Amino acid sequence: MEKASSILASIFGSRESAATVASIFVYPIKSCRGISVPEACVTSTGLRWDRQWLVVNSNGRAYTQRVEPKLALVEVELPMDAFREDWEPNDISYMVIKAPEMETLKIPLNRVCDVINDISVWEWSGSALDEGNEACEWFTKYLEKPSRLVRFNTASEIRAVDPNYAQGYSTVFSDGFPFLLASQGSLNALNELLEEPLPINRFRANILVDGCDPFSEDLWKEIKINKLTFYGVKLCSRCKVPTIDQNTGTAGNEPTQTLMRFRSDHALHLKKKQGKVFFGQNLVCKDSLSATGRVKAVAVGDPVFVQQKFSSSADAPV
Repeated sequence: MEKASSILASIFGSRESAATVASIFVYPIKSCRGISVPEACVTSTGLRWDRQWLVVNSNGRAYTQRVEPKLALVEVELPMDAFREDWEPNDISYMVIKAPEMETLKIPLNRVCDVINDISVWEWSGSALDEGNEACEWFTKYLEKPSRLVRFNTASEIRAVDPNYAQGYSTVFSDGFPFLLASQGSLNALNELLEEPLPINRFRANILVDGCDPFSEDLWKEIKINKLTFYGVKLCSRCKVPTIDQNTGTAGNEPTQTLMRFRSDHALHLKKKQGKVFFGQNLVCKDSLSATGRVKAVAVGDPVFVQQKFSSSADAPV
């Protein structure tokens, strides 16, 4: 009977929550520090304000922590009400940017910006909104090389998610997918193997859940949070960024060295063998397909209901 219930739950979804949303993080500027928020609105491209801005070089190419780890020290603040479902910026609404030994920079959220072309991040290129000379001078001084701050041009640009994993979805300046989910159980399991435990900020997740077994999120093919349907579309392969201490901007060998022992494509028996390690699950939101603005908010404390699972990690897309 218990086995039959388990099979039915994997097909039709469990009525009991598998986990609870423990934290929500939004990263307004790609590769800069995130903001922990009690709730965040889901939009057609991810959480509202997430990766809306990007620092680029003189050729319009994205800077990330992979090549500019000092970005880890850049703090970003938005108005307290900016994450409410009904909030809109006005003429005194700002994004506030701080960094060591730098004056505070304030970016108006409600101004008209010039459009500049030839902005690129990974495989995508297009136009973006230039945040002006003051931001240009600030990031140029901080990084000690020509830099500009740009915002995604939602009025004329679309950055599609790889259709091999999710057709019809889009994102902005994230690496490739609109949402990244990880679990506290997975982080705890990893930290038990490390000499020095790491905080979740190393993994730059949007949604951190708690109450589930370590790495159970690998198998989450379909989940519901606050009646929103999310699909797990690709295990998250990890680059250099998790090795960068987000408090100092310095890189080390961990956690990649330890993850290679039990979270590599070989250790997980994945079909693709590329020498990568995996932590977290990339998501898309079904409800965002019909979204013209904000859909609904996800909040800390929301239960997570698993509707459908992959049979094993080896069957999860990578």
